Amino acid sequence: MHVPRADRRVRIGAQVKPQHAEYDDIRRALAAAEETGVDVVFNWDHFFPLSGDPDGAHFEAWTMLAAWAESTERADLGVLVSSNSYRNPRLLADMARTVDHISDRGAGGRLILGIGAGWAERDHVEYGYAFGTPGDRLRMLEAGLAAIRDRWGKLNLAPTRQIPVLIGGGGEKVTLRIAARHADVWHGFGDAGTIAHKHAVLDGWCHQIGRDPADIERSAGVSPKPGRFAEDVDDYCANAEALFTVGTRLITVGLEAPRWDLGPLRDLVAWRDDRNRSRG
Repeated sequence: MHVPRADRRVRIGAQVKPQHAEYDDIRRALAAAEETGVDVVFNWDHFFPLSGDPDGAHFEAWTMLAAWAESTERADLGVLVSSNSYRNPRLLADMARTVDHISDRGAGGRLILGIGAGWAERDHVEYGYAFGTPGDRLRMLEAGLAAIRDRWGKLNLAPTRQIPVLIGGGGEKVTLRIAARHADVWHGFGDAGTIAHKHAVLDGWCHQIGRDPADIERSAGVSPKPGRFAEDVDDYCANAEALFTVGTRLITVGLEAPRWDLGPLRDLVAWRDDRNRSRG
C-alpha cells in the first residue's frame, strides 16, 4: 500500500463538466462548487461531449479556465487533464503561467497543470491534430513536459511559484514512469483495488529513479457503486474512504448539467473535514 507523506491532508475536487450547458449555467455551478468549500475545481480538455448527445453543446478548456481564475477566489483550479497533443507545449507553458497569475489573490497562483497523452480520436481528427499511436503520444508527452519546464524558466514574468504538474493516466510501462519523473500529482482511474495496484507500480518507478514516492500526491475520481443512484451519497463517501485507505489524498467528483447535483460534493467536503480533524 502506498504511504503518503505524513503532512498530506485530504483534498476534494469538483470537475464541472463543460458540456450540455450554457456558460451562465457553468459559471453558477462553479460558484456553487467553490462555496461548498471544495479544494480544487477542474474542467476537462475535449472538444465534444463525452456523454449524452455527442454533438451537443461543449466549450474549450483553457479559455474557460482563464475565466475561472478571475471569477474564483480560493479554490485551486486546473484541467483534468489537458491533452499534450492539442497545443504546442511551450505555448501551453505560457498559458499556464498566465492563468496562474490571473488566479493570484496575493498568496501565489492557484493553477494545477493537469496533462496527459490524449486519447480522444475524434478531437484529434476534427481539429487537425495527428492522432498517431499511443506510443507516439506518450513520447510527445515526455518531450512536452521537459519543454514546459524549460519555458517556465525563461518567461518574464515567471510563474508565481512552482506550478504543480498533475499527470493523468495508468499505463504501467510508460505513463507511470513518466509520472515518477515529472508529476507532483498523479491521477488514476478505477476502484480502490485498481488504484492500489497502480500506486505500487508508480512507487516502483520512483524507487528506480531515486525519487521518494511520497513526493507525489495521489488523485482519483469517486462515484457511486455500479447500478446505484447518484443520490445515494453514502456510496460516494464509502468509495472515498476506500481510496483514502490505499493512499489517495485528492478525490474528485463530477458535476454535470442540468442538475449540477451538489449533494455528493457537500458530503465529501464534510467527510474530508472529519478525516483531516482525526489526523490532527
